[in-house]
Amino acid sequence: MGAGVMQKSGGGGRRRRHRRGGAQPMSEINVTPFVDVMLVLLIIFMVAAPLMTVGVPVELPKTAANALPSEQEEPLAVTVTAAGTVMIQKTEVPMNDLVNRLRAIAAERSGDRVFLRADGAVPYEVVVQVMGALNRGGFSNIGLVTDTGGPKLDGEAQGN
Repeated sequence: MGAGVMQKSGGGGRRRRHRRGGAQPMSEINVTPFVDVMLVLLIIFMVAAPLMTVGVPVELPKTAANALPSEQEEPLAVTVTAAGTVMIQKTEVPMNDLVNRLRAIAAERSGDRVFLRADGAVPYEVVVQVMGALNRGGFSNIGLVTDTGGPKLDGEAQGN
């Protein structure tokens, strides 16, 4: 990493006599190590940047974690069964009355957190319709509840 030496060439065949055989210190900085360090830092930030963004919140039902101290009320749970029926907590609600019931519940609650549980056999369209109804009903903090231990997708890290 340090400085090297370079030979000074004399002009026209005459040589001047210098100390130490004509060698003098080279005053240029070797930038290769700096480029290497910068490339390593670039790779680290490229890998870490996607991890800092928040994607779809997933609430795992099988955890030993305690509830956050700021949560004073239990989050609302909306469930879509395999038959396509929608339930708020344990009460069945018709799909055409869902938005009105959600607005009434949102008016009574201080938080806007809701957990959406949907059976794996339910079509994606039904889940999206329920999410739209939750949003129209005043709930914007929607957590999708999943079960842990499912099959890993290609490229997904093992052990997470």
